[in-house]
Amino acid sequence: MNIYKLEPAAAPHDPNWDIATSHGTVIVRAESPADARIVASEAEADFLGSGALPADDKSTRFASAFRNDKLYSVTEMADGAYSPDGPRAVLEGEINPDILLK
Repeated sequence: MNIYKLEPAAAPHDPNWDIATSHGTVIVRAESPADARIVASEAEADFLGSGALPADDKSTRFASAFRNDKLYSVTEMADGAYSPDGPRAVLEGEINPDILLK
């Protein structure tokens, strides 16, 4: 496994933030940069786990800001601050689990 830092790449006023929430900087243990995006997005809430379903059996995980390269950048961390040994997981950062219903 490797350690990756996901950081907001878009400015706070960027209109792309209208489609997803910024969670600030997040550190994850994952297999690749693409897997790092998946690990982070899996820590977010999904409409399937709430009472507000967008449609039967439809996930909203694809809409995560972590999966959008215009919103988040991914860089590998090689400073040894975190052990690469262990499961795929979020190691640091605050991922808001709340689903905002408008």
